[in-house]
Amino acid sequence: MIIGIDIGVTGGIAVLSASGDLIEVHTMPCLADGPAGRRTVNAPLLASIIFASHADRAFVEHVSARPKEGAVGAFAFGRSRGVIEGVLAAAGLPCKFLTPPAWKRAVGLAPGRDKDASRAEAIRRWPARADLFARKKDDGKAEACLIAIAGLVRERAP
Repeated sequence: MIIGIDIGVTGGIAVLSASGDLIEVHTMPCLADGPAGRRTVNAPLLASIIFASHADRAFVEHVSARPKEGAVGAFAFGRSRGVIEGVLAAAGLPCKFLTPPAWKRAVGLAPGRDKDASRAEAIRRWPARADLFARKKDDGKAEACLIAIAGLVRERAP
């Protein structure tokens, strides 16, 4: 089993088999318990998903501060990454980070495409599970699945 993670409070966690079969997908577990009631990734809830997956490795989206993003937003994004890295380390899972352009190229999406393109690609790859990606807010789950696939593609590349 492998895990794909789309970082952030609107992200997702995907569990796939080593052959790319979709086992399960989750929205990123968050609570509005941060400063000023901001949503934050909840480490214990994330850990329960990661440990229950019995995965042996993870592929995580590598992100950094975005242009015009304020300090509070950038710090919150960094905190999410730290929580995710900490939970994966506690689970003993090695993780590889893939930049958005790299994982999108690996799954056949043009960099810069909107989130609906990720949902459409996830539906194309797993049509029997299309309901998991039906809503606009399911883009994080779709991207987590595609990040996992991209990780598999990169592992198999010569």
